[in-house]
Amino acid sequence: MSSHKLPEVIDRLAKIEGHVRGIKKMAEDGRSCEELLLQVSAIKAAINKVGRVILEDYLEDCVIDGIRQQNDAETVERMKKALEKFI
Repeated sequence: MSSHKLPEVIDRLAKIEGHVRGIKKMAEDGRSCEELLLQVSAIKAAINKVGRVILEDYLEDCVIDGIRQQNDAETVERMKKALEKFI
């Protein structure tokens, strides 16, 4: 991961971590299923966004570097594997 995206990813993960702790507290306090599900949905969206940021970084750095170094076939295979893991 490149250093220019790392602070954004770390910040987003810290917010997600706090959000998860908040949901745990909500569950302990006996909040409704609807409220919990809404918060879980928000966390899933936040995690997907982190994944997109990481994937963008991968495209911007690793894929472009691989193509510049004329490792087209290997770069495409690595990209397919990364997409498979993310999706």
